[in-house]
Amino acid sequence: MGHGPVGADGTGATGLPARIGGYAVERELGAGGMGTVYLARSRGGRAVAVKVARPELAGDAHFRERFRAEVAAARSVGGFHTAPVVDADPEAAAPWLATAYIPGPTLARLLEAEGPRDEAALRQLGAALAEALAAIHRCGLVHRDLKPGNIIMASDGPRVLDFGIARALESTRLTATGTAFGTPGFLAPEQALGQEVDGAADVFALGAVLVAAAGGSAFGGGTPIGLMYRSVHEAPDLSAVPDGLRPVLASCLAKDPAERPTPARLLDLFVPDTAPPQTPTVPVAPVVPAVSVAPVTPVVPAFVAPPPPAYAPSGAAVPLHQAPTAIAGVPDGDLVFTAVTARRSVVIDAAGVALGSDTGDLEFPWPTIAAVEYAALGPKVLTVTVRLHDGAVHQWYLEARRRSLLREWLEDLPLVLEYYA
Repeated sequence: MGHGPVGADGTGATGLPARIGGYAVERELGAGGMGTVYLARSRGGRAVAVKVARPELAGDAHFRERFRAEVAAARSVGGFHTAPVVDADPEAAAPWLATAYIPGPTLARLLEAEGPRDEAALRQLGAALAEALAAIHRCGLVHRDLKPGNIIMASDGPRVLDFGIARALESTRLTATGTAFGTPGFLAPEQALGQEVDGAADVFALGAVLVAAAGGSAFGGGTPIGLMYRSVHEAPDLSAVPDGLRPVLASCLAKDPAERPTPARLLDLFVPDTAPPQTPTVPVAPVVPAVSVAPVTPVVPAFVAPPPPAYAPSGAAVPLHQAPTAIAGVPDGDLVFTAVTARRSVVIDAAGVALGSDTGDLEFPWPTIAAVEYAALGPKVLTVTVRLHDGAVHQWYLEARRRSLLREWLEDLPLVLEYYA
């Protein structure tokens, strides 16, 4: 597929980069929290999805350091149910990552088009996702953002995308919701509370994914802060889940990470192995009397060449499954500040400021806000004050679980407020 002449800045006539590393760019697939995603091809014709970091991430030393480490780990992830990382350049002016192109719709699009899955399909999906998480966790990675938009329903089974990326983005502390902290609705309580996470957070997300695949929503709808609050404090809604799967998904969605099953245990729960163990045996040919026979010329079967691999044709429409996804209601790529404690929360995004508590939420659109002020009260307490044009003042106090978390809040707030001011 032609790209036209290449400009002095390396872009083609269409404004797309002509090449990224050794890959010829064909078209843009989408943009999101990390940056822009392109469909590209190797010199041998292999289709890949190349994710290029946003300029502000490229200039962040912490992002580059974490990205370098996470890419090295992600390269080692195998298994049937992931999109393998095939190339990357953390040292490029704009760091990039290439994964194998996997044709197929996302689980989110498939559910939108075809509706909920039945129990048999849910069990197969759960087993496939458990195998993918087991492969990811064996390499020391935690996905952190498993959701229907990151799962490709390929012809040979589900594939999980974007493992190893969220951790690098999290190191910047200034990212789009759905990349650094996970996606509300699929977000484990320990993530919402700013605590350290391990593979149990991915198991929680797997449970929420299967509730969505059954036609439900584990923590309802509404604002991101409402979803996060319910994931921390309320039991999941499993009413859409078939009876036979409710105990399994309830265990996945346990508030305490230690109470959630491992991916290996989930395989047994989703698809029990009922076949008895088999001892391999070596067949022994029976002894027969020797018979003198004429020599026989062996017949060698004709060689049958395997079919060529299926590549996405250059002129075909490419499904947007490789593009990063965003939370419903939050424009893709917009910056979000999130501070959550056990009883209170503050979210600042493109819509305005939301103050949440266990007694209710307050939401203030930007046109109504005259000023937003913040300060540290002691080593762990943050105060955020919202002043409205009508003279009303709302002040919120949040107590961080650790001092380093308060420092992160104080680093993020001025950047996000400046972005929207």
